[in-house]
Parts: sequence; C-alpha cells; structure tokens
Amino acid sequence: MQWKIIKKNKIKNANSFVEPDEIFLDSKNLQNFDSQQFEGRIEKQISKKTTLFLGIFFILIVLIFSARLGFLQIKKGQAYLERSQNNTLQKQIIFAERGIIYDRNKVELAWNKKSGADINQEDGVTSFSIRTYKSPGFSHLLGYLNYPQADSSGNYWQTEFIGKDGLEKMYNDKIKGENGSRIIETDTNKKIYSENIVNTPLHGAPLVTTIDSRIQGELFTLIKNLSESNSFSGGAGILLNVANGEILTSTSFPEYDGELLSLGKNSATIKNYLTDPRKVFMDRTISGLYTPGSIVKPFFAIGALAEKIIDPNKKILSTGSISIPNPYFPNQKTIFKDWRVNGWVNMEDAIAVSCDVYFYEIGGGYEGQKGLGIANIEKYANLFGFGQETGIDLFGEKSGVIPSPEWKALNFKGDVWRVGDTYHTAIGQYGFQVTPMEMVRAVSAIANDGKLITPHLILGDQEMENKITVLDLKKEYFDTVQSGMRQAVTTGTAVALNVPYVNVAAKTGTAQIGISKNKVNSWVIGFFPYENPKYAFAIMMEAGPSTNGVGASSIMRGLLDWMSQNTPEYFQ
Repeated sequence: MQWKIIKKNKIKNANSFVEPDEIFLDSKNLQNFDSQQFEGRIEKQISKKTTLFLGIFFILIVLIFSARLGFLQIKKGQAYLERSQNNTLQKQIIFAERGIIYDRNKVELAWNKKSGADINQEDGVTSFSIRTYKSPGFSHLLGYLNYPQADSSGNYWQTEFIGKDGLEKMYNDKIKGENGSRIIETDTNKKIYSENIVNTPLHGAPLVTTIDSRIQGELFTLIKNLSESNSFSGGAGILLNVANGEILTSTSFPEYDGELLSLGKNSATIKNYLTDPRKVFMDRTISGLYTPGSIVKPFFAIGALAEKIIDPNKKILSTGSISIPNPYFPNQKTIFKDWRVNGWVNMEDAIAVSCDVYFYEIGGGYEGQKGLGIANIEKYANLFGFGQETGIDLFGEKSGVIPSPEWKALNFKGDVWRVGDTYHTAIGQYGFQVTPMEMVRAVSAIANDGKLITPHLILGDQEMENKITVLDLKKEYFDTVQSGMRQAVTTGTAVALNVPYVNVAAKTGTAQIGISKNKVNSWVIGFFPYENPKYAFAIMMEAGPSTNGVGASSIMRGLLDWMSQNTPEYFQ
C-alpha cells in the first residue's frame, strides 16, 4: 500500500515535458522513416573521417603560423629590427582633381592635364595635375590658379588650389574638391616600403557655363586684329540673352596667359603684364569704365517720352549746332555742335542719325523746347542700371558714373552746374562713364520691352534668371526707340549691320576722350532679330585715333557674318 502511494506521488510530481529521445529512440526501426527530417539526424554521429580531417587542418594552420613566426623572428628579425628603427611613417596628401569648366555645348574650357606637375616626385612628394585653359579669348572669364605650395623638404604649407580670378575664383568652393590622404613608410633613403590610403579624395564638381566658345573665340580674334591694325588700346565684346540673362560671350583684349600665371615661372612675361600700359589684367567687360557717347541716347529718348517732354513725331531742326549765352562773357555765345547738319528730325530719325542737337534740346531744353533736366536724366539713367553693378557672378565689377550737380561739386570744387553740363551729359559725354556689361544689360531692357535682367555665366542658374526688375514704362515708348534703332541700321549710322540674313537694331557711339580729344572710344550696341529680339550685344573699342574710319560696328558686322555661316541657329 505504501509503495502504491509513493508511486502515485511520483507520477503526480513527474515533469510533463517529454524528451525527444524518448519518442524517437527507436526511430531507426520505424517503417518508411524519412531520414531527411531533423529527428532522423539528431543522433547521427560525426564520422571519424571528418574528425581526422579537421584535426589535420588545424595542425597545418598552427604549423604555418609557427613557421612564418620563426621566419620573421629568427631569420629576418635583425633586418626588421633595423627597418623599424630607420623607417618612418609619413602622411601624404592626395590632391583632388579640380572640376572641369565647360561651355554650354559641353566643350572643355578649363581642364586638368593628367601628366601632372611632378614636384620632387622621386623623393616621395605628391604630384598634382596642372590646369589647362582654352585660348585665346577666355583668360579674364576663366581666371587662373595659385597651386599648392611646398617647402624645400617637400612639405606642403599650402594644400589647396586657390582661384585667383574669373570663374576659378568665383566658384572656387564648388570646383576645388576635397583632398584625400595616405600613409607611406619610407627609409632614410626615401625608398617607399608601403603605402595605404586613409581618405579617398573627392573630385570637384563640374561647371557648365552659358558661354558659346565658338562665338567667344571668333569675337576675341576680331577685336584683337582690329586693335592691332588700327591702334586701339583694347576692346571688349558681350552677347547676352535678353530673356534670361545668359551670357553667350564675354571677352576682353588684351589678355594674359592663365597657365603661365598659375605656374608663375616666366617672370619676364609676368613683369611685362604688370608694366603694360594697356592694363592686361583688367577685364574690360566689367571693370573698364568708358565714356559712352551717343549710345545713351535711346534711354533718354524713353525718359523724354515718359515725362511727356516731347511728342515722338515732333521735328527739331539741326543746322549743325545750337548756341546759348556764355556765363563768363555775356556778349558772347557758347556753341554746342552737332556732328553734322541733320536737318529736321523726329525722335526715330534723331536716334537713327544720332542727332546731337535733338538730344541737347530734349535733355537740357532750348528756346521753346522743354528739357528733361539733369535730375530726370539721372533718374532714367539709374532706371536702366547705369551707375550701379549689374550683379554678374564675377568678382571685380565696377559701377559707372552719372554726372550730376553733386558729382561736379565733389570733383570740381567751386564750379556750379550749368545747362551746358546737362547738354553734354544728354549725349553721353562730360563725366559719364559706363562698363560694357552695364550697356548690354540696358539695351536688353529696350529689346525685351522693359525687363532689367541679371547677366550670369552658369547655365540653368534659376536664382540669377529670376532676378528681374520690370520697368514701369509703356510698351509704346520702347516701340518708338526700337524703330529708331532699326532705322539706324537701314539708313543711319549703323548701316554696316544691315545684313540680309537677320534684321538687326543698333545704336553707334563715338566718344571723344583725352584732353586734346584726339582719341575716341568706338561703341555699338543693339539686338537681333528685330521682330522677336533674343540677343543683345555691346562692342567697345578703346582709345583709338579719332581719324579711324573703322570701329566697333565693323567688329559686329564681322561677327554676324561669321555666325551666319557657323552658328546660324542664333538667327532663327
């Protein structure tokens, strides 16, 4: 009885979990047993063959490590001891490749010469690629570099490429990339034993510009040839998209050699650059300030219409000059000459033939004709962007000068403003100064009916394209001036641009400069096609002899002819 009670308690307190081996203990005796199931393999023993193989494998590993350890410690121990005492670890820069600069058609303008600048390379000092530039005609646009600098021991105290001018400077942070590094082991003889890359260099991003390198190269050649053959001291030319501000060409002559300046090795040539009276380093498109002459007349014509100074159809007689009382000698007359006798002219005629008398009268007033006055002249000059930077994405831009009573008081102390000063300002003389970039932006506003755009050099730059100021002026004012500029090409002073393949509207200007007035700046500004303006241009030839029979108009004519054969898509 007692045994039964104990047995009963055992069963009651037994673990309810059934061990697998209790169930499958006789699995090998079952019929149709699936040997691929887990339970069929749970008690399968590791074969002696496998055990033997693993044992031999591990013994071999131990023997190999032991042999290698013995070789390094016993046979090569002394050699490695000396190497550890004499060799050094050195961190070395891996210079990043600078981003390539392209034109709008993906033609390379600035790229890296893969052969590199080998600087003490045999001594283990890193080499880097050198920068190569498209030439001629691109130096001021692209700029040049200051390369990484090393001391006599090959240690770099300047580790970056630094843009020094043009796009290289303006977009340096974007195209410079990020240097990498590696660790090298060298002995006392600078022999390299090993090297390992620590940081991989990140190459600079590419830069796609708005420039058409084909047109830029041709325009530079035309300016260079005319300067050298007709004694101009320099010149500049710009072609601009009037809808969005893309600059198709921006070139300046004379120019420097960007590769030569970057390397800094030809000291004689660099010295000549510095002493050249033509100011080789000045980008005339944005930093050159020039007397504009008659090219400002269309803008003051719009001002006269907006201020109701004159009806565009009213005619004014030009007999070759007007005269007013001399403030110093009341019995004498001060004469203001026209460049020729132009007869009766209305506003369109006056723009076409560049009649000075007409603009004297609507600028400063004369007899019964009311004038804008210097305050309104300054107002409309400012409205079209004169006297202020255009906002182009380049360093070094200067703003022009608009003469005014305040300006005269500052520069000619004790001398009051007179109506004669207003006359001269109205035809772009006296102290008036502009940059070619200011002029091409201003004439774009005439071409597109009053939108003052922002010139820029990076293709697809939406931020720059959206920087537009809309002028609060009636379209009919622009129509009148556009018609006058077209008439200048068909029958007036810009007849050289009357080509059969595209209708051009333009305004020429010849500004006298210097004390003796024996030098002139020759200008032409305008746009095409006349019916649906797409592109504006400004060409300036600097300080040529006043006796010259050719000037900026001949440059633009040559470019138009070339474009008709090589880039006709711009005329469609």
